[in-house]
Order: sequence, then C-alpha cells, then structure tokens
Amino acid sequence: MADFNIKIMIVSGVREQGKDMFAVQVNDEIFVLDAGLKYPDSSLFGIDVVIPDMEFFDKYGDKIAGIFLTHGHADSIGALPYILRGHDINIFGSELTIELAKLEVQRENHRRKNHLFHVIDAETEIDFRNASVSFFHTTHSIPGSLGIVVHTPAGGVVYTGDFKFDPSASAQYRTDMDRLAEIATKGVLALLSDSSNAEADFPNASEKEIGDYVSEVFSNATGRIIVAAKASNFTRLQQVFDAAKKNNRKVLLTGRGVNKIVQIALKLGYLQADSKLFIHSKELKKYKDNQLVVLETGRMGEPLQSLQKMATNRHRMISIHQGDLVFIATTPSHAVETMVAQTSDMVYRAGGTVTQLAYAKHTSGHATGRDLQLLISTLKPKFLIPVIGEYRLLEIHRNLAIATGMKPKDIYITKNGDCLSLQKGRFYLTDPVPGEDTMIDGSGIGDVGNIVLRDREILSDDGIFIAVATIDRKKKKIIAEPKVSSRGFVYIKANKELMNESREVIKKAIITNFEHKKFDWSELKTDVRNSLEKFLYKQTNRRPVVLPVIMEVNQNRHRAMARKKTEHEPRSKKAENND
Repeated sequence: MADFNIKIMIVSGVREQGKDMFAVQVNDEIFVLDAGLKYPDSSLFGIDVVIPDMEFFDKYGDKIAGIFLTHGHADSIGALPYILRGHDINIFGSELTIELAKLEVQRENHRRKNHLFHVIDAETEIDFRNASVSFFHTTHSIPGSLGIVVHTPAGGVVYTGDFKFDPSASAQYRTDMDRLAEIATKGVLALLSDSSNAEADFPNASEKEIGDYVSEVFSNATGRIIVAAKASNFTRLQQVFDAAKKNNRKVLLTGRGVNKIVQIALKLGYLQADSKLFIHSKELKKYKDNQLVVLETGRMGEPLQSLQKMATNRHRMISIHQGDLVFIATTPSHAVETMVAQTSDMVYRAGGTVTQLAYAKHTSGHATGRDLQLLISTLKPKFLIPVIGEYRLLEIHRNLAIATGMKPKDIYITKNGDCLSLQKGRFYLTDPVPGEDTMIDGSGIGDVGNIVLRDREILSDDGIFIAVATIDRKKKKIIAEPKVSSRGFVYIKANKELMNESREVIKKAIITNFEHKKFDWSELKTDVRNSLEKFLYKQTNRRPVVLPVIMEVNQNRHRAMARKKTEHEPRSKKAENND
C-alpha cells in the first residue's frame, strides 16, 4: 500500500464558470470527472463554445479508465462530442445523464458508439486496478445528479459536481445525507466542492416555494405567457407544466432541442405531463391568448436573443404583442445582466411586460455558503480544493472552510493546468497538465488561437482596408490605377480625398520597391501594407486590417492569344494581305 502515486489534476473549471473537468490519477490509471463546456463572452469573437484542453487526451488517453459524469448540463457533458471524435473512452453516468450525453454527442458527431456509454446509479461501485469509484445522490436542478468518490489507498477523493441542499426536494432530487456520513467514516482525503454560489449568505428558496410562485404568476396573467427557461432545468419545466395545467393553458415548445429533451424526460419518468398539454405551432390560432404558454429555451439557458427576436418581429413563430407576459424563469449569469435589461426594454416597447423569478425569489442550483460549511462538517476532508467558480468565489469558499475549523494550509486555491501530487501526506504542485482553452468555431476544434482572435478584435474595432494593384514586374511598372475599398473603417463616399491619397501611397510604395529591391512578392505586399498602415493611422488614428492584393499582368499570355487569333483568320483575308 505504501507504493502508490496519487495526483489531482485541475484540467479546467476553476477561476471561471463552466467547462468543468478534473481528474484523479492513481498509479497508471486516470479517472476524469466531468467533461463540460462554457459559452464564450463578448471578447471571443465568433467562437461558438470553449472546451477543456484536448491535448490532455492526446497526452494521457491510454491511461484514462473512464469519464464519470455528475449531471446532464452542458457544463458537465458538453465537451464529450469533441473528445469522442478522436478517443474511445468509456463514459459513466446516471440514466438521464447518459441519455442527454448521447443526444449531445449525436447532435455534433451524427454517429455515436453506444458501447462506450454505461448507466450507473448511486448504489454502483466500480472496481478498477488501482482504485474503485462510487457515487451518491445530490440535489441540483436536474434529476439523476450524482457526486463521485474515487477510493484511493490514501482515502476518498470526493467531487460534488453542481449541488445544493434542499430538505424539501422530492425524492429523486434529494441529497443522500446518510451516504455522505458513510463516506466520511471511510476517510476523505480531498474534497473538490462546487463554489458557484459561495458568496450567497442567505438560503435558497425551496422548490416548493418557487413552484407556488410560478403558479401565482400564471394565475394572474391575462394574456399569453412566454416563459424563458433552461431546457435542462427539469424542476422548472415541471413547475411550468403544472402551472399551465392548473390554469387551463396549452404549452408550445419552440425548439427542436427542448422537444427532444422533454420527450426523453417524459419517457424516463423524470417529467410528468399529459401529451394533450402540448400543441404544435400550427395550432396556435385555435387558442386565445389567455389559453397559451410559450416555452422558449436557449442552449445557454438564457434565451435572451430569442426573446429579442420576438420583440422585434424577427422570430420564426412568435411576435410579442400587447398583453403578453414574458416570465424569465431562470437566473441569468452576471455576464448577461446588461443584456437582460436591454431585452426587457425591448419587450416593453413591443407591448409586453416582464417578470423575473430571480427578483422575487433567491433561487440557484448551487450550494450557498452555509451549504458548503455543512458539507465540510459532514465529510471532514483532510484537504479542500474549491472548484467550479471564479477566483473570488474560490477565496470565499476557502474562508468559509476556515470558519468551520479547517487549517488554511490544508486548502488549495488552484488554477487550470495545476497538478497536485500527494507526497508524504500532503499535496504539492508538480509538473502541470494541459490546461488551456480549446475554442470551437464551426467544425474547427482548436484552430482558432490568440492571433486569430486578435485579428477579429481589430476587425471589430477598426475594420478592414483592401488595396488592389496590377503590375508588370518585368517592365517594373503599374499597369492600372490601384483600387481601394474598406468595410467597417470609413464611409467611402464621405472620404474620397482619403481614398485618393491612399492610391498615391500604394503607387509610391510599389515604385520604391521596384527601384530599390530585388523583386519578391511577399516583400512587395509587406511594403504596401506598412506604408498604408502608417498613412491611415496618421490620417485617422485608427488601425484597420490592411489587406493588399497585388496582381500581375501576363504579357506572354497576351502574345500567345494574339498569335492564335492571327492563325485563325480566314484564308481570303490572308490572301488579300499577301497581294
């Protein structure tokens, strides 16, 4: 037992919100905990999603025993499609989590290898060569949520995933406190615990309270109710369906994604609703406004863009009109609070009104500060590693743990890429693991880096300036007047003088190159670009992306065409010339 090597790898999911992925290595086996994504902020121009560093799987793929999933949200399962494109790795999760993971993989990859997906539950314990893995029920906004324990020779490494405590939660959502006590008796080496809501110093409203509030909102509404909610927040969906039924309203699901998720949940029994509750878009006209609920979900869980389209008559199904109530039934992240305000303004302009659940009730799927302290007191971990949250939240979590009696030296604030190795009873930083972001743009995985993003940022700030010139390099002269154009830089019609002067700059740069340098295409383009950049900055104080296009006239081709034309002249015409 003395000869064992234990490492905890922080691949991603700290000092940020989303793309959770951690790993525990015991000797030559690695157990990956979650494989999520996050959605980009406004600084990542054109990026669709961000996932953990795929180099991790290239480097350690042959040692990975499996990927163990805590729940079915994108921050836990969203990176799977990209991982499974290049690696066959076994995936473990609850029944619902696995079904949603399969759906996610199929949407991106079109094909999936079903033999890689394994359904487990809270009673499952899987034995591997160097460790065993078991699970325990947790409370989150989606059923089938599980915490994970990697049992090592030095004690258990416990990973909570997203969780909270709610004693009033229904059985399929309730945290198993007895199981937590049992885990504690076996000894917890390290606890990796959710920090997302650590700064909340008052309790979350119970789901019963929230359900009553949703029902109250529905009963007071006189027109259509347009609900903005997260498709995978099953608790909220059930409350919406219950309130709709109670108030004799029909529900329209506006997206193909939410339809699939709801069908899976109904089939597995995680949602309860009569099929007669739902209608198709073609049936909308059959019902009065006070008989309808429109459920709008977004892939980010904050479907604000769809609401904006509804408010400006650009949505394919729904346009907001007088009397509509927009009920934002999710808690938007801090990053989109400004967008929420803008969206609400647009809804009011269109004649609707807005009610936000977050204003009326404190609701979150994540543990409050007191919940975190209760978990620490129950598990009594030797070491704590706060995860899942921005830096301030990790520090707040640390301070909460100290208040329960933990020693500061036993709490590790990490960053992505850190690798903690157990040596002589303590964890020490060792060689880092791959921990950079992998950015997904369209079908490309990781082919957009900092240089491309910097160019996109420049394009968004100062636009692009295009210069086109045609030359004869043998005669060393410009054949035609250079042409210039721009997008996002200046309005061309109002800046004719600037454009004319730019042409002169181009001509001067080309002529200078001809006179003083041996001809080289790349040097010529560089000279034109540098000259234009200096001139445009001097004139406008802006730095657009300058794109020079230099074309060469082919004199040999013209001579060949002339000879060909002569050869095909009619014989009578040639004879006349000979005479």
